[in-house]
Amino acid sequence: MSIVHGRLAVVVVNYASARLLERNLVLVEREARAVDEEALVVVVDNWAGAAEREAAVAVAEAHGWTLITPETNSGFGGGVNIGVARALADGATDVLVINPDAHIDRVSLGRLAAVTSASRTTLASPVITDSEGRTWFAGIDLLLDDGTMRARRKRRADDARPYEPWLSGACLWITREVWALSGGFDDEYFLYWEDVDFSRRVVSAGGTLVLVEEATAVHDEGGTQRAEPQLARAKSEGYYFYNIRNRMLYAVRHLDDEAVHRWRRSIPRTAREVILRGGRRQLLHSAAPLRAYVRGVREARRIARLSGTESKGTSWS
Repeated sequence: MSIVHGRLAVVVVNYASARLLERNLVLVEREARAVDEEALVVVVDNWAGAAEREAAVAVAEAHGWTLITPETNSGFGGGVNIGVARALADGATDVLVINPDAHIDRVSLGRLAAVTSASRTTLASPVITDSEGRTWFAGIDLLLDDGTMRARRKRRADDARPYEPWLSGACLWITREVWALSGGFDDEYFLYWEDVDFSRRVVSAGGTLVLVEEATAVHDEGGTQRAEPQLARAKSEGYYFYNIRNRMLYAVRHLDDEAVHRWRRSIPRTAREVILRGGRRQLLHSAAPLRAYVRGVREARRIARLSGTESKGTSWS
């Protein structure tokens, strides 16, 4: 029996992760069909080579999923836009966007459905754990004074620092109404920070963000981010570059000139913090983090510099 007052679609953006679709999306589809027996599954397979495309086609055909095959890599935000547009065109009223390395159970889906059914302009996310049960996401605040992040649980009543909460794109329940309000993802981020931007635009347009603490998804981080399996904390070069770059892209999109200048001054410090998320040991084994640091800092400074002479919303690519 359906507990979604409409039709649910599951949208996954895939990049060289067909094996993860077989492992995780099969589970998500089963749980989604328990919530809505007519649930759709839409996979956007960003181009990662002929062999990966063949693998994605094979798994999608085996399970009867709708597969969209861009000829290029459209990034995460661009892929979500493509997938959600197709889902809505096919009659979906609610869309679960979820990573290929994540899964969620039917009880949690039902709780997300209940929250968004009560308020159709609500963007909802579950708490997300890793495969060992450790908390991976339980709400994060963007601190507006310098562009750093703080876990929601670390808020203090006496802390006067301005902040904005955001919800992780690893697992989001998006209603048709929220999508219409926000206009979708900004695909210029390509990877990372697009969910921070999306959250802000939902709120700016009159929507609300809800972390549904009674709902849980599991994110097996590493399937799409790790550079080398033997370095447990290390991330990919793209992870470092886009996190450094996109912090400033967010600033020029949404903040005033004084804040942009303040964030620009802290680019080297925050870039170092991003690199060290992968640990110091990685620096002994690969030049990729340092290469990403140099590229990211240079690009972030370029974006900040251009913001002084060009209007917000300018294309930076």
